[in-house]
Amino acid sequence: MSTRTSKRYWLMKSEPEDFSIDDLARVGVEPWTGVRNYQARNFMRSMKIGDGVLFYHSNADVPGVYGIAEVASAAYPDPTQFERKSKYFDEKSKREEPRWDLVDVRYVRTLERAITLDAIRAQADALGEDFALIRKGNRLSVLPVTAAQWKVLLSMK
Repeated sequence: MSTRTSKRYWLMKSEPEDFSIDDLARVGVEPWTGVRNYQARNFMRSMKIGDGVLFYHSNADVPGVYGIAEVASAAYPDPTQFERKSKYFDEKSKREEPRWDLVDVRYVRTLERAITLDAIRAQADALGEDFALIRKGNRLSVLPVTAAQWKVLLSMK
């Protein structure tokens, strides 16, 4: 059982045409459905309520961090894995043994100006080589962010 009490930080990617920071602002809290990568799922399983989230628009005209959110629930089974009509349906997942989890994410604020991927790349030295977003070949939709990286990124806004 985890006894972690310190806040952790994450970057969560969403394509803005599917779900944007403006959508999260409108609804307030949203389940982060559809993650189908085991490493990203495991990151969500380790999240705690109150952890900070950088809301990143991927596959956008200008990819980057557009807002701040926070983890609003502990991880629980993603219901879309059981819904046959869902694009996230997983026929190998069983209700007794779900394969995919999610967390609820709560809106905190929209950034006045996006922290663009180009700007983030320009800060690679300050962010360190372990910053997964700018590591070659990394396509995960959920990534850990250290407290130091969180501070560097938010100082760029």
